Amino acid sequence: MAGTVVVGLALAAGLYGLLAAWVYANQARLLYFPVREIEATPADIGLAFETVPIDTEDGVRLQGWFVPAPGSAPVVLFCHGNAGNISHRLESIALFHRLGLSVLIFDYRGYGESEGKPDEAGTYRDVRAAWRHLRELRHIAGDDIIIFGRSLGAAVAAWLAAREQPRAVILESAFTSAASLGAEHYPWLPVDLLLRHRYDTLARMPEIRAPLLVVHSRDDEIVPFHHGRALFEAAADPKRLLEIRGGHNDGFLVSAAVYRDALAAFLAAAGDARKRSTDPIPGRP
Repeated sequence: MAGTVVVGLALAAGLYGLLAAWVYANQARLLYFPVREIEATPADIGLAFETVPIDTEDGVRLQGWFVPAPGSAPVVLFCHGNAGNISHRLESIALFHRLGLSVLIFDYRGYGESEGKPDEAGTYRDVRAAWRHLRELRHIAGDDIIIFGRSLGAAVAAWLAAREQPRAVILESAFTSAASLGAEHYPWLPVDLLLRHRYDTLARMPEIRAPLLVVHSRDDEIVPFHHGRALFEAAADPKRLLEIRGGHNDGFLVSAAVYRDALAAFLAAAGDARKRSTDPIPGRP
């Protein structure tokens, strides 16, 4: 009997070890869900746009869209989530356009028509290349750029925002880190030991110096609300927390009016803060 128990335990331990090894080897497939086919474009919702090639520092060519708003509007640098591609974000592009904002949205390496395969370091290179495209090729000032990220894209956006000085930062449905989120979904695995793609968003929060809006739904079934709360509490002022309703992928639609109005108010305040910072000091030339 004792021998049977020992054999059973050894078999269970072996299977557990094989599972952990498989997760370690295949973690990119569990984190990134790219879709290659571009299913629609901004033209399908009546918006003019420009297809934009973006070259990264390590020689990967990305594809993105620049959707202009009338006049010299601020630009949203849009970092999307871990599934699909830029063609699945038309509703958000339309919302930003209605708010009077231009949009640069890009696909990470391995997504849509972008070259390469995704990994954490690569996504950081990708967003840095998109920022550089706006600054160096379009000659857009940093304080005319709003960095926006949703879900995994919020981790990418936070990484960039900690290194640059944009007008404002919006992090939506963000997790504190990939390790902490993975541990909640897979408590029976040593996720922290297995994970190579860390995406430690929480560590970036004190380094972000621009006005920050954290958006999270209490109904989020993938990234629990306490992640958004922890990010907000770790961030420096000025900051705001917007609680919405709806699921991880549709909260901004379920809470459409509240979401739109809150973004408009936040961005107006960020614009006012920018204007005050550039106004001449009274009594000085």
